[in-house]
Amino acid sequence: MMSSPIPKSPEQSDKSKKYDRQIRLWGDHGQKLLENSKVCLINATALGTEILKSLVLPGIGSFTIVDGEKVTEEDIGSNFFLDSDSIGMSRAQVATQCLLELNPDVRGDYIDESPEHIMSHTQDFFNKFTVVVATALPEKTLLPLSRYLWDSKVPLIVCRSIGFLGYIRLQVKEHTVIKSHPDSENPDLRLLSPWPALKEYLDSINVEALDKKSRAHVPSIVILYYYLNKYKELHGGNIPSSRAEKEELRKLIRDSRFHDEHGPKLLEENFEEALHYVNNCLNPISIPQNVQKILDDDCCTNLTQSSSPFWTMCAALREFVQLEGALPLRGALPDMAADTDSYVTLQRLYHSRAQAQSEAVYRRAAQIARNLGVAQETVTESEVKSFCKHASELHVIRGSCIADEYQRTSLDLSSYLEDPDSLMFYYVILRGLERFISEFNTYPGQFDDQVEPDVLKLKSIIGKLLAEWGCCHVVSDERVHEVCRYGGAELHSVSAILGGCAAHEVIKLVTQQYKPLDNAFFFDAITSTSAAFCL
Repeated sequence: MMSSPIPKSPEQSDKSKKYDRQIRLWGDHGQKLLENSKVCLINATALGTEILKSLVLPGIGSFTIVDGEKVTEEDIGSNFFLDSDSIGMSRAQVATQCLLELNPDVRGDYIDESPEHIMSHTQDFFNKFTVVVATALPEKTLLPLSRYLWDSKVPLIVCRSIGFLGYIRLQVKEHTVIKSHPDSENPDLRLLSPWPALKEYLDSINVEALDKKSRAHVPSIVILYYYLNKYKELHGGNIPSSRAEKEELRKLIRDSRFHDEHGPKLLEENFEEALHYVNNCLNPISIPQNVQKILDDDCCTNLTQSSSPFWTMCAALREFVQLEGALPLRGALPDMAADTDSYVTLQRLYHSRAQAQSEAVYRRAAQIARNLGVAQETVTESEVKSFCKHASELHVIRGSCIADEYQRTSLDLSSYLEDPDSLMFYYVILRGLERFISEFNTYPGQFDDQVEPDVLKLKSIIGKLLAEWGCCHVVSDERVHEVCRYGGAELHSVSAILGGCAAHEVIKLVTQQYKPLDNAFFFDAITSTSAAFCL
């Protein structure tokens, strides 16, 4: 009778089961970062609560809602989390209570004060958060908040949902990504320059001398290496680079079909895999452009005590690349048709090589940290291991400040506005909307009898903005009228879609995985189209 495996603790089992699907996306490390995050939401609008909903469900650590408004009938009509019994109550309090019911793992708090009051009376309040999300924020509050968070290096996501229009703007001074999760990535096999242990193993197998049964179980990369050497013998040691040369190598593999008394057979599955790897596993080793740019960055070459662990690891990686001429081995083998012993042997060779290289990078990173007078614990061995495994995916995003954008006298929008269907026109309209609210302290069209007069006022404001930016384009009356017709109202369905998109951006920032938005996103629910722009 087989003994049962020792069960995991109930807490571990429950948590892994609860968050299983998302852990498959960003792993245990990403989930841990998510659970340690602190998110601040300014204004519990329909959009704001939808964003928090999509963050509470996957298990952020905590959230705080800053909102001095009371629940109104308009809120009830658009906000899924509020009902008629809440009218007149603190919007921040009611939203917090409802959101906390979604996930007992998450902590939540609220402050029933306006963001303006918090900024003027509580110093450094926003510094303690991982990310700040602001919805329906007036320009007079947005600009000082933007400047403050930019100087404090706290990411800010500004969102607005009005009628059928949605907008997200991400402000981040510097964001580093280790796991960008590219859509496709070639296996890292190093067959053109195998290290001694791998070369010894590959050279020990004569594929042509194998019997029929053994042929069917030899790993495909062994087959590819063997016939690559045959190709090199025929071509003075050169490797195939052009399409025709690679096709010649494939022909060598195809012509190796096993013959018996019944004639030639079809190629075995592992030989077919070897044909597949010809294209993407025989490229000379090179440093991806995005990584080389990071290794040459001033933050990498001139470290200080305030340098983040990311840049310390980059500095160690830079020295490794200068010595080895390549990035550390990923150490992962793709699935392939092979017998267990052969595959495990290969797997161990790749794993041990990757481990040895990541240990070398870790030792150097720890030494760099000591030389800077920084605690060695700031760079952990597990972090360096993950860093080395995903070294080809590194990215650094440096954004722009929203306050600078609003105060710029000219914006280069002409190329976008050449297309009359471009969603960039909505950016122009939204900037006009912000000025309208600042000047008249109300949304255009908020009162039925003011729609037409407000259309003229908004058109005038937009015209002045375009003139300031040096743009000669004209926004259509239809679009301006449509925005005025909204009267500042939110539609829950639009806010739900936009809330999910904004929550994705928060998760990217928190987990340091996947490349975040750069830097503005527009959603037109009328045509069900969206577009991203860099402002």
